[in-house]
Amino acid sequence: MPVNFLSKLQRSQYGQFVQSPAPDELSRCFHLDDMDLQIIQEKRGAHNRLGFALQLCTLRYLGTFLAQPFDVPPAIISTLTLQLNIKMDTEYDSYLLGSQRWSHMQQIRQEYGYTDLTERRVVFSFTRWLYALCWSGAERPGVLFERAQYWLIAHKVILPGCSTLERFVSKLISRVETRVWEALVSDLTLEQKDLLMTLLASQPEQSSTLFERLRTAPVNVSSRSLLLEISRLKEIRKYHFPWLFKQNIPVVRIRHLSRYASTAKVTALKRMSNLKKVAALRALIASLEASVQDDILIIFEKIVQDIFRGANRAYKQSRQRTLKDMDASALLLAQLGTIVLDETVPDSELREALYRQMSRHKISGAVEQVTTLTRPHDKVYFLELNEKYRTIRLFLPLLLEHIQFNGNISAQPTLDAMEWLTRNMVKRNIKEPVPQNTVDKRWQQLVFGKDGEEFDLHAYTFCTVDKLIKSLKIRDLFIQPSWRYSDPRKDLLTGNEWIQSRPMICRALGLSVQPEPTLNALKSELDQTYRAVAARFKNNPDVSIVDGRLKLTPLEKSDDPDSLILLKQLISKRLPRIELPELILEVAERTGFTKALTHISEKSARAEDIDISLCAVLMAEACNTGLEPLVQPDVQALTRDRLSWVTQHYIRDETITKTNEMLVKAHNELSITHLWGDGTMAAADGMRFVVPVKTLHSGPNPKYFGHKKGITWYNLLSDQLCGLNDFPVPGTLKDSMSLLAIVLEQQTEIQPIEIMTDTGAYSDVIFGLFRLLGYRFSPRLADIGGQRLWRVDNDADYGELNEISSNKVGLNRATLHWEDILRLMGSLKLGKLSANDAMRTLQTGNKSTSLAQAITDIGRIEKTIHLLTYIDDDEKRRMILKQLNRVESRHSLARAIFHGQRGEIRKQYREGQEDQLGALGLILNMIVYWNALYIEEAVRQLRIEGFEVNDVDIAKVFPFAFKHINMNGKYVFLVPKEVKEGKLRPLRKLVEEDDNSLS
Repeated sequence: MPVNFLSKLQRSQYGQFVQSPAPDELSRCFHLDDMDLQIIQEKRGAHNRLGFALQLCTLRYLGTFLAQPFDVPPAIISTLTLQLNIKMDTEYDSYLLGSQRWSHMQQIRQEYGYTDLTERRVVFSFTRWLYALCWSGAERPGVLFERAQYWLIAHKVILPGCSTLERFVSKLISRVETRVWEALVSDLTLEQKDLLMTLLASQPEQSSTLFERLRTAPVNVSSRSLLLEISRLKEIRKYHFPWLFKQNIPVVRIRHLSRYASTAKVTALKRMSNLKKVAALRALIASLEASVQDDILIIFEKIVQDIFRGANRAYKQSRQRTLKDMDASALLLAQLGTIVLDETVPDSELREALYRQMSRHKISGAVEQVTTLTRPHDKVYFLELNEKYRTIRLFLPLLLEHIQFNGNISAQPTLDAMEWLTRNMVKRNIKEPVPQNTVDKRWQQLVFGKDGEEFDLHAYTFCTVDKLIKSLKIRDLFIQPSWRYSDPRKDLLTGNEWIQSRPMICRALGLSVQPEPTLNALKSELDQTYRAVAARFKNNPDVSIVDGRLKLTPLEKSDDPDSLILLKQLISKRLPRIELPELILEVAERTGFTKALTHISEKSARAEDIDISLCAVLMAEACNTGLEPLVQPDVQALTRDRLSWVTQHYIRDETITKTNEMLVKAHNELSITHLWGDGTMAAADGMRFVVPVKTLHSGPNPKYFGHKKGITWYNLLSDQLCGLNDFPVPGTLKDSMSLLAIVLEQQTEIQPIEIMTDTGAYSDVIFGLFRLLGYRFSPRLADIGGQRLWRVDNDADYGELNEISSNKVGLNRATLHWEDILRLMGSLKLGKLSANDAMRTLQTGNKSTSLAQAITDIGRIEKTIHLLTYIDDDEKRRMILKQLNRVESRHSLARAIFHGQRGEIRKQYREGQEDQLGALGLILNMIVYWNALYIEEAVRQLRIEGFEVNDVDIAKVFPFAFKHINMNGKYVFLVPKEVKEGKLRPLRKLVEEDDNSLS
């Protein structure tokens, strides 16, 4: 860990007033109590009294004495002179030149109990506190430095010199890192360490090391890929030794070390010290086991889904091919039926009449044809499935042998069936009794025949695989270790942790510890909303009830006023033309966002002109052009090696998130953004990208991707028009859990309360979760007539709304499960449980748990409140539509930026997709910030020139314009002198990989 990790700005601000203290800070640190005033009044002269007060309050606020005590913001002088009843223009030169200031410093230390960091007692307490903070591994060195200052100030320890504290923090971080490495290798034998080291050794007749092959993830979905992954898992387990100490090492430390080892070059790993090298390899192997198990199950899911989907498709195609024969046979039998129904034909002559119409052979053929073509769907479906049994048999026994599945009570029949298959699937003669609890009605006849005595192993295998996939999706089945398929219930708050967190959770979410106050308030809100909407219903021309269904008139388009049209034209003409690289560099200079892009090893590693390299890499990712168009061999910051090094070590989910926090903060500080919104609302929507390469992390949707696969980039946009969070979803969105995840996991200073989204697969339970977490879920409703309104009181009279509000909902289940509801909400709010895992805790088998039903009851009330206000308030409908239109405008800007490679994502791994789209989100926010900054300046200039510009019009001028920004670069039409003279350009030299490149 390098000693110097602070920037020049951080050093210059250490122990100094950066800005004037806020009002609450003035009242906290610069208020003089009776004791202070008594000591100060003993000083002779106004200059001495003011000087003493300044030194005392400065020490409280900054934690140190200033070299020039009077070099403080005017607000502080004003606050203190008012309390001391002395004049603002008091002469203080004599105080600075005299010796009183030094004696005052000593008196303040003695009277108020201040001490230095040199005292043994203080050093011990401070070191222990900071050590524990470092051990968690969650904070960067710069953040630890700031928190160390806060601790020293809070404990009345005078701040040491900047370099002294920086060295202290740096040495402590190094000690913690060394201890983590030692702990990771402490229980390894010499033989085990040597075995790990062999991973980095070159192998004869191999182009790569074993280490590189083990950390390479699959990209194809096939039986061969699955078998190769199982082989990779077996190989990894040879190097994964039991973790005797795992519970003592923070998971974030293991993940961080693993991430570094997974991206670093082999040559860089070889240059590490032996201790760190072995620790990194062990951490990576541990993480790889979880990742590989996840990859195996992802491939398995996709293969099985393709098999089942293909069987269904084949069945439908077969039916299509036989329809002509079926129709012909059915017409023949219909003719026979007409003769049978003809009352003029005596019963004794019926058979003769039938044979006169049609021969016996023809009738027999038609009956046989209809019988053949009208086989039960499940039977035909299974026959198509059975064609793929050899594919399943190829890998299923190995998968069940090497992946250890666990499950809850609901999954026990499936586990029993899987264990039975593991033992018997490869046997010819099966004598062991078959577990039958997993075979449901649909599969019963296929597995055991009509009489229940015939056993079909193939059908039983497909039945078990079907149950396995369904149980995995809702996590009735889970595996360990795993990042994706682990047990979601293990992360719920329990025991003392929950008891201690409950009061804080209730206060944060505005929920009562006992259910009655919160639930009664919810019932009252529903009743009042019903009555208010019912009272205005007759006078609302936009809504009516037709045949027991709500009918809502679409919103009329509102035209822009002439003043707004003129303002947009004037601003558009005034915005400077700019190249995208210049824009990014300017935003970097104004916001300092590059400081959040730190090296993965937590080293400072700030090479010369690193900011240029960082901006170039972000632009290459966001524009989807790759690094090649940005490479300039004669510019050190833009060489291919430098850009490749930056891509590998600086661009990752963690740094992208922190960079976005800084950009959102800077955006929020612009005054114009508060005309667009107050930050309490946000809208979410998805933007779709085709993924033409082979990858596990994409999905099909013919409507959006044609015959290819793709992903949906789901993003959350604040009403202040900055992006708060985003992530990719394979294929297209299937439910609203992604919305809950994107809201809960966003980490910016803007915390929206009302979340708007387009019509989607929302559910009652989603409404309930949002309400309990303190949000208002406000989706746009397309089919308003198909919605159900719920009531609590059957006897309440809601006028014309009675016709459509006959559904009764009770809150008894919510009362009964209130403690579990609070525990689930607390686990979500604290980040202990992800949104996707939360949904799985609410299901058992194919049924919702009683806890899910309790939340659903709350959600039905919340959805009804939303529906009622939605039909009653056209401004609400217009606001939702406006927010969603803003998201679409942002997506248009994103398409213009992401212009390379036909706008298609070509990253094969999820991490690469996340990093690239994360970079796109950052560039979007940079352009929006830059546009907002210059729109604000253009408005200021227009007002100076005498144009009347009102805030109502400014609120409708959005920063998504991009015609003035050149996204594509410039082409240079220059030919080297040598070529003009008829010579050829020099060929490139074949060079080996540079082992001396940055790492």
